[in-house]
Amino acid sequence: MKTVTRMTLLALVAFSVTGCRTGEAAEGTPSLQTVQVEVGDLIVSAEAVGSVEPIRRVEVKSKASGEILRLHADVGDEVQPGALLADIDPRDVQNRFDQMQADLRVAEARMEISESQRERSNQLLAAEVITQQEHESARLESANSEANLVKAKTNFELAELQLMDVRIRAPMAGTIIQKNVEEGVVIQSASGNVSGGTTLFIMANLQEMQVRTLVDETDMGDLAAGMETSIKVEAFPDRTFIGTVTKIEPQAQVEQNVTMFPVIVSLDNRAGLLKPGMNAEVEIKINEARGVLVVPNSAIVQTSDVGPAAMALGLDIETLDLTQFASAGRGGRGGRGGASAGQPGEGQRGAPRQAPGAAQRGGGAAPDATGAPQAADGAQVDVMAQLTALRAKVDEGELTQDSMRVLMGALRGPEGSRGRAGGSGGANGGFRGAGAGAGAATAAPPRQSRAAVVFVLSADSVPEPRLVQIGLNDWDKTQIVSGVEEGEALVVVGAAQLLAQQQAFLAQMRERMGGTSPFGGGGSTRGMGGGRGR
Repeated sequence: MKTVTRMTLLALVAFSVTGCRTGEAAEGTPSLQTVQVEVGDLIVSAEAVGSVEPIRRVEVKSKASGEILRLHADVGDEVQPGALLADIDPRDVQNRFDQMQADLRVAEARMEISESQRERSNQLLAAEVITQQEHESARLESANSEANLVKAKTNFELAELQLMDVRIRAPMAGTIIQKNVEEGVVIQSASGNVSGGTTLFIMANLQEMQVRTLVDETDMGDLAAGMETSIKVEAFPDRTFIGTVTKIEPQAQVEQNVTMFPVIVSLDNRAGLLKPGMNAEVEIKINEARGVLVVPNSAIVQTSDVGPAAMALGLDIETLDLTQFASAGRGGRGGRGGASAGQPGEGQRGAPRQAPGAAQRGGGAAPDATGAPQAADGAQVDVMAQLTALRAKVDEGELTQDSMRVLMGALRGPEGSRGRAGGSGGANGGFRGAGAGAGAATAAPPRQSRAAVVFVLSADSVPEPRLVQIGLNDWDKTQIVSGVEEGEALVVVGAAQLLAQQQAFLAQMRERMGGTSPFGGGGSTRGMGGGRGR
């Protein structure tokens, strides 16, 4: 019985020790979350909300004052130009018209009499019956009669127009969207009142509508007139209306401490579905890429953060050569727009893609005059590698500090800072780069693409950093232009893990570089920039 008890206790102790060791190992090995590279469509857009309103909105007013006798139109009526809308009491203007008409007749009669008198005066002056002064008086009377006739004609025409003004007609084709008066209301003239008169109707052409919206200033660099937009309203949740950006107003507006710019989107409303005042959700399409490789944004790491990301995944950076990623980050081209859908880059669907791991076959690295390694074609492999070689020569006494400063200044020039983003051969070896064969190592990256890093899960479940070129990206996904294949598994690096490892990585790099900052400038962390960008 004692023997059995001892054996049982030993088994329990062995199991406990084994369990502790297993638990410790599990805690030391971070759990890896992976995503797969997929083929899909990527659309970059700016979203905003606004209200539907007519492009042309007209206030109908009267030039005549008085009581409204009759209204011939109501809200919602569609009218044509010249259609009768309302009648105003015409008594005042009718009386004035009759008076001006009588004055015109009197002026015409006086004109006829004065003309006859002037003709007789000419005859009498020729016969020397009247004097020259009497003849001039007859001429003056004729001129006065002519002036009075002109004045009477002008007043009559004005009275005739005023008589026509008591009948309010539509100034254009459109729909009555608002009625402000009723029959029996006394209105004020628009021309004879300081306040601008009474507005009878408001009408608009509802076949052409627009949406006025406010767009955040961060998206203004990507917007331009003529862009296609998708508009949705709550009244038709299953229908999308297509519009076009017609104007971007230059004056910004601040809404709740956010700077916004008014953007006007026009759309066709000949179907008559949209009504003024509807709330609209506007999506302005900035760029798109269809049938390309896409991955979640959480799988993309900036080239400057490849070291902390590797440490967050449990990799030993002492055994990794990260210089190719730093040089690619300095040489990459940024921009939110990314690769254009019309210009597919290397690695997109429809373009030939080399299998991963097709590295550049080079003849190794050879030292240059400064002792820094160079590729077989004579180009410098990497600025960081050369700086490391120079510091090693200073430590060995082969170079002075002054000579090293001169050489480092030359390396920081335009030619020295140009990194190589393609290939994995040469001095960097051990990683599969973004290149596709020997020709891709020296080819320029696709238009508007930029360098980034992903961690590919190898066959033995070990994350391997790989240089890629990325293009378009939105809030969720990023386009991979080149560097990976469809179906490959990528390891997700958490933002919190990355932030926690940045300082530890910087301290470790300082220790490897002999206490100096690996990025120059006396230990500055510039270049380590935080977080994963869009």
